[in-house]
Amino acid sequence: MRIDDAALGPGIPDPAIRTTCPYCGVGCGVLATPDGKGGAAIAGDPAHPANLGRLCSKGSALGETLGLGSRVLHPLKRNAAGGYDRVTWELALDAVAEGFRSLIRREGPEAVAFYLSGQLLTEDYYVANKLMKGFIGSPHVDTNSRLCMSSTVAGHKRVFGSDTVPGNYEDLDSADLIVLVGSNTAWCHPVLFRRIQQNRSERGAKVVVIDPRVTATAEDCDLVLQLKPGSDSVLFAGLLVHLAEHSLTDATYLARHASGFEAVLENARGIAPDIAAVSARTGLSTAEIAAFYALWAGTPAVVTAWSQGVNQSAQGTDKVASILHCHLATGRIGRPGGGPLSLTGQPNAMGGREVGGLANMLAAHMGYSAVEIDRVRRFWNAPSMAQHEGLKAVAMLDAVADKRIKALWVMATNPAVSLPRADHVMAALRGLDLFVVSENVLSNDTLAAKPHVILPAAAWGEKDGTVTNSERRISRQRAFLPLPGEVRPDWWIICEIARRLGFAAGFGFADASEIYAEHAALSAFENDGTRDFDIGAHAGLTKRGYDALRPVQWPVPAGQSQGTARLFANGGFFTPDGRAQMKPLAMPALAAEPSEAFPLLLNTGRVRDHWHTMTRTGLSPRLSAHVSEPSVHVNPADAVRFGLEEGGFARIANAHGAVVLKVLRDEGVPAGSLFAPIHWSAETASDARIGAAVQPFCDPYSGQPEMKATPSSVAPVSYASQGFVLSREAFALPAGSWWASVAVEGGQGRLFATDASVDDLMAAVRSAFGEDGLTEMIDRQGGAYRCAVTRDGRLIAALFVGPSGRAPLWDTVKLAFADAGLAPENRLALLAGRRLDGAADPGPTVCACFGVGLNAIRAAFASGGAMTPEDIGRQLKAGTNCGSCLPEIRRIGAQSRETVAA
Repeated sequence: MRIDDAALGPGIPDPAIRTTCPYCGVGCGVLATPDGKGGAAIAGDPAHPANLGRLCSKGSALGETLGLGSRVLHPLKRNAAGGYDRVTWELALDAVAEGFRSLIRREGPEAVAFYLSGQLLTEDYYVANKLMKGFIGSPHVDTNSRLCMSSTVAGHKRVFGSDTVPGNYEDLDSADLIVLVGSNTAWCHPVLFRRIQQNRSERGAKVVVIDPRVTATAEDCDLVLQLKPGSDSVLFAGLLVHLAEHSLTDATYLARHASGFEAVLENARGIAPDIAAVSARTGLSTAEIAAFYALWAGTPAVVTAWSQGVNQSAQGTDKVASILHCHLATGRIGRPGGGPLSLTGQPNAMGGREVGGLANMLAAHMGYSAVEIDRVRRFWNAPSMAQHEGLKAVAMLDAVADKRIKALWVMATNPAVSLPRADHVMAALRGLDLFVVSENVLSNDTLAAKPHVILPAAAWGEKDGTVTNSERRISRQRAFLPLPGEVRPDWWIICEIARRLGFAAGFGFADASEIYAEHAALSAFENDGTRDFDIGAHAGLTKRGYDALRPVQWPVPAGQSQGTARLFANGGFFTPDGRAQMKPLAMPALAAEPSEAFPLLLNTGRVRDHWHTMTRTGLSPRLSAHVSEPSVHVNPADAVRFGLEEGGFARIANAHGAVVLKVLRDEGVPAGSLFAPIHWSAETASDARIGAAVQPFCDPYSGQPEMKATPSSVAPVSYASQGFVLSREAFALPAGSWWASVAVEGGQGRLFATDASVDDLMAAVRSAFGEDGLTEMIDRQGGAYRCAVTRDGRLIAALFVGPSGRAPLWDTVKLAFADAGLAPENRLALLAGRRLDGAADPGPTVCACFGVGLNAIRAAFASGGAMTPEDIGRQLKAGTNCGSCLPEIRRIGAQSRETVAA
């Protein structure tokens, strides 16, 4: 076909490669310039409409995560002793195919399953779903996106008839009111938050944050509504009642484009008849509620955006529907500056939705109706189409545990960390008859469950395909590094298994472009505008056209290669009558209430500079500097109530598991709640895998687990001493120590706490390094010990430990350790915790993008030369990239002014 010039991206300077960031669903464009040594310089792509050249701290540090030290580079097969042998691809693929074949023959196709990931590219996802649902005949394909955004999918389909995001990121630039619900946007989607803040400062847009926890996002807005967990639906049901009672609904839009409004309004009146009832159920004051309702009702250009606080809930589908109802009732949908917007958590969660990555979907946004099953069967010429929905993630692992599923292939995810009741998941995985993992890193807890076969998959920088971001924008993720070792793309691995299972005719793809073309053709097959997902304009795209494809928002039907910016302003919903279907809220119960045994609700989420289970971000010293330890955030009143000390330790426990975390007092966490990060695993910490303490209770419609409110207990844990160890070689801490790994320049870092004596630690150091080059400071009576080990004038290890609560200076010694050229002749100065180069100690990192520390920012404010965060940016560059540190810089400035005033 003739390539439409509009499909071709603008030129970029050679040798930079235009690609897409592999982190959150913002889908930022990246320029990668390989250095010829396995690394690359990374910059934001100013031509990409998602980020316009900006990158967050994680994206900016991508170049620091490209090494091969932790990679799986060859196929591995478990041996009889429980270890692994390197094997050929032929042997590994034959073993996997024969394992699946024999189990299917003996137990039937539904004894096998795939568990996929929003880290896969769309082309990988497509062939995995095609193989399992169309050729093997099992519906049991689900994805870690089930934990991310499946409640949004269910809410969209309930109301719109399709999983369609109506608007786009440009709406955040032109909205007059932006409501952020259950979203710490400043930390989790910082590039979008920067756009929101720019709109606020330049156009005067108002920002409202609705969240049980006061986060960094809430520190920079106009109104904060700190509501009770699980009560979002009540707040928005009350808003709908308010809109109706004040004649603020759009009767014309409702009459033309929606059904069921009267029933939904009656249902909302039963839930939230007046502001007093909303106040009683949400915990908000009537004044706060009235202010929010007046602001929302009186601002025509309003975007309501939400993320995991809405999705990861036992009432997630209702929460989404309640937001959509308010936008439909006022006709505020599909128009510039107005509409509902789901902020997706993973880079290709939406691409996975497009190809049927969820167990309750088929490819191209089709479901499991008889007509849709037959349509996909005919297009694929599929011999064994799945006939019903499969098991969703939590139920899938329950089926593994009770042996209904006997073979599982996990691709590009870490379920032994991320799924609720993670200890149960780990035990279930160990009992599989056939357990296969496609992975690119060894630092993955799921590998500790001992897969029978480990297949080395391509990583970011090596993969070639497409991803779709939160605004329906398809972007190319292009390879800029060669495949190392025997690594192969996921799509190639899947197609090779399909060929060995006898399905070569359906999987004879030469490259990712051919998969994408078939995916596009299926989206247009028997569509004629009846389905939302249609990229038929790309069905005939050549390899050259695919390689040059520029970002575009679907639908991209034949003849409309420019894509579609917004939908539903004039109706056109993907329902039988073209009207939105407004249905009463079901209001499912909370997953569980606090009790005497478990009096607190455990909320889980992200920290600013890390991603998922840290298999990538954990490699970057810069990203590990802001939050170095797994901590539990506790309201100060609860800290007193339960005897928890700031900087001490606490055990969080419930019926599912337990963890031990560092204690941080946090006034933003409401009394009766705890907050803990999701990132640490058994690979990176001794006792911080938070999934072990998360309940498996799920939303009844979406199957998404409640990860924001697990009833739990908390109790103090004491250790005799705390410290850190820095080493360029392996070092074993005494048994029973609490520890957390931290990426550092030049070696390994661990922060730890222990009951081991000074003599025990001295013995461990001598065992690991000997006495040559060992310098020590010993205070047995005071419980303090510091040592440095040098060889050939180079610091190779340092260990500092002191009484609990008096941890030594980590940041200072870490800098000395990072400088490979610094010969520490003055080892006593080092052991005293002084910088050997005489420079000022920068303190803990605040701005990860530019490595600016707390002490430097405090000094700038104290000098009088900086009065605002903008001044700090001009002097130190802090806060001038992604802006996710700006709330913290504002807080430091306020504290500095308070100190001066005192």
